Amino acid sequence: MTRASGSVDQAEVARFGQFGGHWWDKNGPMRALHRMNPVRVAWIRARAASHFELSNKGLPLSGLRALDIGCGGGLLAESLARLGADVTAIDPTDSALEAARDHAAQSGLIIDYRSTTAEALAADRAQFDIVCAMEVIEHVIDPRSFVATACSLARPGGLFFSATLNRTLKSFGLAILGAEYVLRWVPAGTHQWEKFVTPDELEDAMENAGAPVVDRTGVVYTPILDAWRLSPDMGVNYMMAGARE
Repeated sequence: MTRASGSVDQAEVARFGQFGGHWWDKNGPMRALHRMNPVRVAWIRARAASHFELSNKGLPLSGLRALDIGCGGGLLAESLARLGADVTAIDPTDSALEAARDHAAQSGLIIDYRSTTAEALAADRAQFDIVCAMEVIEHVIDPRSFVATACSLARPGGLFFSATLNRTLKSFGLAILGAEYVLRWVPAGTHQWEKFVTPDELEDAMENAGAPVVDRTGVVYTPILDAWRLSPDMGVNYMMAGARE
């Protein structure tokens, strides 16, 4: 997303720009995303394989075009590319894109990283089989408008995936106080609780955008394993998938 996009919050761009080359430091400010990424990738892989009637073995996303909106340093984009997808990834933060391009080159992956906007892609009538907006919605100015734009980038019959944080007292305690100020998983101020989106709000936005929900799940942290797992509990972190009509 470029600075001209109506969905971009400049304060968020500046905040994430501070991470610079730390995106791929598994014990750095992106530690939580590194721990969570395998769970969300496995979920996307299984949902896509089922929806498009593909094998969930080998390179199940081969032949599919995927878009990663708000790609950051490329954690999800690289995972999708390794599953065989033709990946386009966009972000408003120059330092994040630089880190993403450098890491992809070192990994021998071809990913189309762009400093552009979801709105610009929609204006160009770009279409993808899979559109992902993971841990992005809680950082944009107008979540409902952003979801409408993002869903429009999925072709008819395509899939829209989103992961975000629920606006509950539980999420304030765990995602804000716990993760930012006690455990220091992410820098303080990374999230604003009032910008979190409830499952009902996200589902309604997706429904109105022509991508009704086909699957949803909570994602919870298991301290004893230092790992994340899928769960019926959507009180803090959750993911939704919608199929474009």
